[in-house]
Amino acid sequence: MDKEDDCQQFPKMALRPKEAARALGISPRKLWELTIRREMPHRRAGRAVLYSVDELREWLKGGQPHE
Repeated sequence: MDKEDDCQQFPKMALRPKEAARALGISPRKLWELTIRREMPHRRAGRAVLYSVDELREWLKGGQPHE
């Protein structure tokens, strides 16, 4: 099983900042501004900041993702 097979079998549940910014069509700097103002749903895993794909979809719809 190669990496491509893994991605198809286990789609990403969370994105790193650069991936999330690219997916949203905004700059990483804008994403970080929204994050530090707590306007963008995110999680921390140690020092890493992660963005849930499902919560990003809800945020785009204008809804409030649940905590």
